[in-house]
Amino acid sequence: MSIKNAFYAQSGGVTAVINASACGVIETARANSDKIGTVYAGHNGIIGALREELIDTSLESKEDIAALRHTPSGAFGSCRYKLKNFEENKREYERLIEVFQAHNIGYFFYNGGGDSQDTAYKVSQLSEKMGYPITCIGVPKTVDNDLPFTDNCPGFGSVAKYVAISTQEAAMDIQSMCESSTKVFILEVMGRHAGWIAAAGGLAGKDASEAPHIILFPEVAFDREKFLARVDDSVKKYGYCVVVASEGAQYEDGRFVADAGQKDAFGHTQLGGVAPALANMVKQALGYKYHWAVADYLQRAARHIASATDVDQAYAMGKAAVEFALEGRNAVMPIIVREPGEHYKWTIGEAPLSQVANQEKKMPIHYITDDGFGITEECRRYLEPLIRGEDYPPYEHNGLPKYVKLKNTLAEKKLSTSFDI
Repeated sequence: MSIKNAFYAQSGGVTAVINASACGVIETARANSDKIGTVYAGHNGIIGALREELIDTSLESKEDIAALRHTPSGAFGSCRYKLKNFEENKREYERLIEVFQAHNIGYFFYNGGGDSQDTAYKVSQLSEKMGYPITCIGVPKTVDNDLPFTDNCPGFGSVAKYVAISTQEAAMDIQSMCESSTKVFILEVMGRHAGWIAAAGGLAGKDASEAPHIILFPEVAFDREKFLARVDDSVKKYGYCVVVASEGAQYEDGRFVADAGQKDAFGHTQLGGVAPALANMVKQALGYKYHWAVADYLQRAARHIASATDVDQAYAMGKAAVEFALEGRNAVMPIIVREPGEHYKWTIGEAPLSQVANQEKKMPIHYITDDGFGITEECRRYLEPLIRGEDYPPYEHNGLPKYVKLKNTLAEKKLSTSFDI
């Protein structure tokens, strides 16, 4: 029996450390070349498999693959494309089998969040539904930190570190100018239904007098009057007010404060603009001078200030995925398990893809203060270890990080037919 090749792909919004997981997958596969052949990477995620656009990673040098560990974004291209149910679009699954057979692929590693793990689970069912043997392992990734089972998600720790530091630094700026200038600063961060990233902003302050004075979570219904009263109180007490707002902040009836009126490729409401919406409320009701900022892609691309814990965990998840496959496990995802005890330690566990797919882990209510505007000490103890340590990339002589750009040479196509997305 010939040695089977592997398919690896990145999916969804990329992170500062998703390439570290890719590095873990490829380096571990290369170390087991007697069991796994070539690792093909999907050009733009699962779309690359459907279009037979497979990047031959064997053509990349050992040094360049190693450099993925300190390079942000998605080295092979990502996508927001969700496979339909088998019954709805059998042709997609037939196409995957055609491509996998043509390139002797027997291992499938899909690196992404909840929707991506749904895709991974559907691919894992090919053996049962269509008689094609495929070992499928999900690789966890999401800055939103909302995958179930795993203690935390690779990608989150670095975003949390960036948001905490940005909140701290911006607060120092506002405080120094609040006597005669800006009184209110609002930082909008990612988080559709889960407020983990917004919660990380809370690490910037130790008590009520320190920023952020207000955190807005998707898990707590937004009350306009209560929010404005807290802003006014903070300005009068401390001279200024810093707000960290999740993009998913919503009213009690479920309406998003920043509903853009559109849907993304996964069918989710397109969000954006909660910061200016809140700033406008402050201006109209209180008249305070304000500034606002949207962290947007900056928060998830900031590899220069990545958490060392996050980098280590991202690499470990990629490595574990290959090891799981070689041990004969299938339709599972490696997870991070926090060990009990005073000092932070973690190990690797696993969770079934059938239970991970399409699930969201929200902030526990006991992580949010009773007034709904801050984090508890228990939440702080959970978050702090995840942002610890620095893992700086190497720097060029011009002062910029030295990030790798792969050749991404496509393997020769073997099928005569194409596939339209």
